[in-house]
Amino acid sequence: MGEFNLTGDRKPKIFYGYIIVLAGFCIGLVIWGIFNTFGVFFNPLLDEFGWTRATLSTAASLASLIFGFFGIIVGRLNDRIGPRLIMVGCGVLFGLGYLLMSQVNTVWQLYLFFGVIVGLGTSGGDVVLLSTVARWFVKRRGMMSGIVKVGTGLGMLIMPLVASWLISSHDWRVAYIIIGIVALVSVVSAAQFLKRDPAQKGLSPYGAGETDASNLNSAEGGFSLREAIHNRPFQILCALYALVLFSANTILVHIVPHAIDLGIAPASAARILATIGGVSMAGRIVMGSVSDRVGGRKAMIICSIVAIGSLVWLQSATELWMLYLFAVIYGFAHGGFFTIPSPLVAELFGLSSHGAIFGTIFFAGTIGGAIGSPLAGYIFDVTGSYQLAFLICVVASVVVFILALLLRPVGKERR
Repeated sequence: MGEFNLTGDRKPKIFYGYIIVLAGFCIGLVIWGIFNTFGVFFNPLLDEFGWTRATLSTAASLASLIFGFFGIIVGRLNDRIGPRLIMVGCGVLFGLGYLLMSQVNTVWQLYLFFGVIVGLGTSGGDVVLLSTVARWFVKRRGMMSGIVKVGTGLGMLIMPLVASWLISSHDWRVAYIIIGIVALVSVVSAAQFLKRDPAQKGLSPYGAGETDASNLNSAEGGFSLREAIHNRPFQILCALYALVLFSANTILVHIVPHAIDLGIAPASAARILATIGGVSMAGRIVMGSVSDRVGGRKAMIICSIVAIGSLVWLQSATELWMLYLFAVIYGFAHGGFFTIPSPLVAELFGLSSHGAIFGTIFFAGTIGGAIGSPLAGYIFDVTGSYQLAFLICVVASVVVFILALLLRPVGKERR
């Protein structure tokens, strides 16, 4: 059966939504791959300046709070004006922040360059990309979101290794310069292909009318942010995502220094972080497809069970192979956790204010993430071990499982 656009003409052979997905894949690869190299730079910065781990971790937490809060703003803007200009601005700020990091000498510069400027540049990296994909796809929305997030996983696989090689071959300042240039050029270039929704190309969303007769999947159908916040599923998602990011930021920032503390070489420790990113690609594709089939709630339950198992294993992981096994199991859950929320928000609340609703939930998540990383650093500074911090992550994941069980579809009444 042929497919037609809104004017009745036959569609191009390549649906433009796939171009949107490819552009989102590339931007996610660069932004999140580079952002998650912070743990690789952790020890060089500690050695250079003698800061505490809590002090250094706070920079990552500040960045998380900044990109989380501004995720609400860019989500609202994306609902109105579309993603291209937003992502150009984010790309400029993101690259600039890393270029400035090459000149850092004091704590206030660390917090300004990384916490504020990089944080601002990162703000569109999830909310804008995934909200845009949700508008282009009704059918296969979970899978397409997963493919975009595979870019994040590939970035997490590649960028820590690249950063580690640049640091060992040159030094951390040169590494930041090279990374900053790559980030600025690539994100701004890929952003030129982004369009807000299919109507801008005279098209309709992929699968429109095939999977859901409700108006939630129309471009302007669904809940406003004001309506959504009065519903329990919204409140549950905020709490759930906060706990997910609490654990995720703790692991991503501290797993490399934890491995080095166990006597593992820095290059091998960086490969543990890269393994999480590499395996997360499978988690993103598989769990995105699972969410299309069984719904986001059940997919979230599966991810939480896998995460609990991996974090329990981490409590006794003292050798390199044990940490690699942790990275494989946790990486799968990690990928699913960061793929499911956007299609789940569309499933529960529709598309008219998807960017604002998803951005608000994302901000709630970053509050949890902002607590996790410096808390883990403080625990290490006091106890000399990450054991308690990782145990708290186990508890957080158990609560995520319980919250996912409590998640139910939004009722017909909006208030």
